[in-house]
Amino acid sequence: MISLAFSPCPNDTYIFCGLATGRIPLAGWSLQPPLLEDVETLNQWAMEGRLDITKLSFHALGHVQEKYVLLNAGAALGRGCGPLLVAGQKVDPGDFRKMRVAIPGKYTTAAMLLKLFAPAWKEIVILRFDEIMAAIESNKVDCGVIIHESRFTYRGRGLELIADLGAWWEKMSGHPIPLGGIVARRTLGRDLIAEIDRAVRTSILWAQQNPRLCRPYIKEYAQELDDSVINQHIGLYVNTYSENLGEEGLAAVQFFLQKGRETGILPASCGQSLVIANKILTI
Repeated sequence: MISLAFSPCPNDTYIFCGLATGRIPLAGWSLQPPLLEDVETLNQWAMEGRLDITKLSFHALGHVQEKYVLLNAGAALGRGCGPLLVAGQKVDPGDFRKMRVAIPGKYTTAAMLLKLFAPAWKEIVILRFDEIMAAIESNKVDCGVIIHESRFTYRGRGLELIADLGAWWEKMSGHPIPLGGIVARRTLGRDLIAEIDRAVRTSILWAQQNPRLCRPYIKEYAQELDDSVINQHIGLYVNTYSENLGEEGLAAVQFFLQKGRETGILPASCGQSLVIANKILTI
């Protein structure tokens, strides 16, 4: 039995609906019932090597390359889809050093982007992604980095955009922002990893052809049940990179990990190569 975990966010439940519900088979293998947890929990589990197949942040990937292989399929990567730094009122970037900022997990891509964007920031509070806006509203923190559905709802809660960290990344790097990807345990072997990669891509294609069949599964786990929010979420985070990272997507991931290593956010010991479905790329 193969273990599988991903987040309850609409992009992941959309991608994995076919595979998780048995509509897309994993040839010759059976899947355990999938575990759905927030991405930082998945990052921590990946550090522990608990799962055979899992979603994780690309920040976390830099810490687990000795255990896992990145798949070509299933990634959240693109333009105009990065984390947002928001607050209850307009904020002067010169005040960052004095402010408390919430991040959705130590090993999230959002956390790494904030360190790259404002390395002088001192007081950082780690919260679940779905607790950050409430913490800003109650003045527990001065501002926060939001991800997932919060991107589509923060204005309705009266919060102000301070910085679009994804847009900053795109301008600085020239690459789309790599948010999260799907990895498989290295010890599964080349053939099974290739089959998993195929099955994830097939699950995406099935979801594209059967959106109505996916909707009950997506709504079972979504934070926001409004159909327009769900549609925006899937439309933003599931794209051609999700079907296949391709050369542009791989270049973005390579640059992201390289930047993390150069700035000391990622350990030098994590290796100098990136394995994509058993193809080794030097970074």
